[in-house]
Amino acid sequence: MNPVEKLEIALQLEKLGVDALEAGFPMSSEGDFESVRLVAQTIKTCQVIALARTDSRDIERAWKAVCHAASPGLHVFIATSPIHMKYK
Repeated sequence: MNPVEKLEIALQLEKLGVDALEAGFPMSSEGDFESVRLVAQTIKTCQVIALARTDSRDIERAWKAVCHAASPGLHVFIATSPIHMKYK
């Protein structure tokens, strides 16, 4: 989805009264960063969360995308499947 499409969905979720929404993975692409940033700057009544791996670059990029949200948040994850454990 492009930034405008993500914003449209986020606005509908806000109207439905969700308390938090994970807007995207800012480190994955410039487009996703812009989408998350746009959602974070627009949404006012629910927490806007960005996804990040346990890497300082991911966390910094995710924070830059949501830092101006009314209620920003980060969802930090680490992969633990056998394939991830072996190769990453």
